[in-house]
Amino acid sequence: MKLISLKYDYAFRELFSYEAVRKQFLSDVLGIPLEEIKEVRIVSPFLWRRRARQKQGILDMALEMYEGTKVNVEMQVRRQTSWTKRALFYLAKMFTEDLKTGQDYERLHRCISISLLDFPLLEGERYHSVYRMRTADGTELTDLLEMHIVELTKGLQGRSAIDDWIRLFNAEREEDLAMIKVRNTGIKEAIGAIRDMSLRKNLRYLYEERLKRIRDRRAEDAYIREVAIEEGRLEGQRIGKLEGKLEGKLEGKLEGIREGELQGRIWGKREDILGFLNELGDIPQELSQRIMVEKDIAILSAWLKAAARASDIGQFREECQI
Repeated sequence: MKLISLKYDYAFRELFSYEAVRKQFLSDVLGIPLEEIKEVRIVSPFLWRRRARQKQGILDMALEMYEGTKVNVEMQVRRQTSWTKRALFYLAKMFTEDLKTGQDYERLHRCISISLLDFPLLEGERYHSVYRMRTADGTELTDLLEMHIVELTKGLQGRSAIDDWIRLFNAEREEDLAMIKVRNTGIKEAIGAIRDMSLRKNLRYLYEERLKRIRDRRAEDAYIREVAIEEGRLEGQRIGKLEGKLEGKLEGKLEGIREGELQGRIWGKREDILGFLNELGDIPQELSQRIMVEKDIAILSAWLKAAARASDIGQFREECQI
């Protein structure tokens, strides 16, 4: 049986709706004995903003442990520019959001980010890396800020619990679940959850529909890019002929080719932006039209970067002010 991938946001969030899964996952990744984790609550993913124009922080799965420790569990399937800075931005926002003007620093709680990456980020074979604030010789200053990076694409080297969580997140078929050897309560419930999601018609429909949208978008992008290049070439030839009459045929053709290439790049960036946004949800018609009429290559380049790192369409519109 083909399974619904946990790398899709709705399946990922559904998995962590099970408290036993949340507790076991944090126990295995953070190395905390399960019996010490009394409670793990799901909290609002929206981080507080002090100013209207300040960038909104939106977490994938925001959790809070019983003693106030806050945890952001993130699934990232596409490589983004400045990923490390983005991850630190969210960790810093988590840490500072509890402290309002005039309040005591004792209100600040330990904050942990756990990033599950479906692409290689760090050099070496280690697939679970942990970062804290330490001196050059390894003396720890504090554990208030902690970052875990789990790279799902690297080869597994053991049979630890974290290995089996990676197998679970990578599972595509029923046979992949058979490779999971650790059978504690949390893992068992997680396996049951993914099987249940894979059988539920509504989630299966959403899953297949999303895959279809991605395939269709890629096919459309390829076609539109080819059309844009051809239109750019023809436009370049036309401009080249006109300018060639005034300034010389050779210079005119070169300028026409450059103009054609520019038009092709503009079309390509528009479609790349829409491709990224399409994976975040349905694109409002007025937003799609605004993107398709933009001709400034610098603005389109900035929008493309924003679309690549956005968590949702609202975040993209806010950052780009459109």
